[in-house]
Amino acid sequence: MTTHDAAPGRRDETPDERADRNWLEVLQELRVLQTGTQILTGFLLAIVFQSRFDDLSDGQRAFYLGLVVLSALSAVVALAPVALHRGLFARGRKRRTVRFGHVALIVALATISILLVGVVAFIFDIVVGRGAAIGAAAGLGAVVAVLWIAAPLALRAGGGRGEAS
Repeated sequence: MTTHDAAPGRRDETPDERADRNWLEVLQELRVLQTGTQILTGFLLAIVFQSRFDDLSDGQRAFYLGLVVLSALSAVVALAPVALHRGLFARGRKRRTVRFGHVALIVALATISILLVGVVAFIFDIVVGRGAAIGAAAGLGAVVAVLWIAAPLALRAGGGRGEAS
């Protein structure tokens, strides 16, 4: 017998149907996240082959290498739910997979936010100077904090009655 969840403000779906729908949402978010990460990674990998790369200071090179590692790490974390899904495929563990995907996406967003701020700081440092890099990084960091942290928390605190998840 299949039970449906028809509580007010909830969709009329079974727990398995909800897990399937939530997994599709996780996959869609992964697609968006992965595209941006791939573009940033490609950009970072191309920099090393530019003639001006030789002009970087030791500190700038170390920062660059840190960004490359962060870029690879963000891709690994963002793809972890897919790897888990492959390992658990057809084993009845969809709800666990969705929970893992949710956590992995939050960690990937945090990693990518640091990466984005770092890439902007790196470019500003090379093009304009250290002071401008710090200002640009702080500005972008504030925007990320508002849009990726404060706004979702405020909307969550505001309720959202009548909306199904």
